[in-house]
Amino acid sequence: MEDVDKGKRTFLKAMGVLAAGAAVAGVVTGVVKNVITQPSGLSAFPTLQIVNSDGSPLHTNDVPINEEHPFLFYYPLDNDPNFLLRLSHNTSGEITLPPSRTVIPATGQYFNSPGGVGPHGNVVAYSAICQHLGCVPPIIHYYTPGSAIPGHPSIKASNYPWGVVHCNCHGSTYDPSSGAHVITGPTSHPLPNVILEYDSITDTYKVKSMVGPVIYGKPTDLEGGTPFPSGTKTTPVTELSSI
Repeated sequence: MEDVDKGKRTFLKAMGVLAAGAAVAGVVTGVVKNVITQPSGLSAFPTLQIVNSDGSPLHTNDVPINEEHPFLFYYPLDNDPNFLLRLSHNTSGEITLPPSRTVIPATGQYFNSPGGVGPHGNVVAYSAICQHLGCVPPIIHYYTPGSAIPGHPSIKASNYPWGVVHCNCHGSTYDPSSGAHVITGPTSHPLPNVILEYDSITDTYKVKSMVGPVIYGKPTDLEGGTPFPSGTKTTPVTELSSI
């Protein structure tokens, strides 16, 4: 497991460096896309328990509130990174994020975002691959309430009391409190939403499926990547700051 985790960290470091360099040059292209293999995948979404990097069950208090270096986990395939966020309103604290009807600007269609789960209903998960051109963490990043958005002074994080997810490749911004809907383009698709299941007795989390647009660069959410090894029952988190 440690070798796998190191490999993932190396992959994301490489993607971050490539994306940063390309952004400066103004030529971000497929080099920062979610790297995909020949189409392969699954026939159905797996159900996996989210665990800490040491394999122990992930509990709510293991997830920092409004953490600028959020947790990442992989799903539904072994090379699909997702943000795991425990959001708190900058003045009202931990309050429930209800389900929402989220528009896909590219098509005008809507999907039903599941909202938050957990003891306060404020733990959410979204694809960490930008829907514009596939940039990955740390270039796409969660910005805490009130923080400055580099190069975009018009986007006031204080106007978004749960913070924003912003991609520094080309400026796409998403609202994590409401289905990761589009705040600013050039993206025309929200981030795909991950459906979480919370067990209040054990204070643990499972990931069950996804809803919304297809993950960027893939034919379907279940294709275009590497399935987890047979028998896998868990997906560990990695803190973004350790990538």
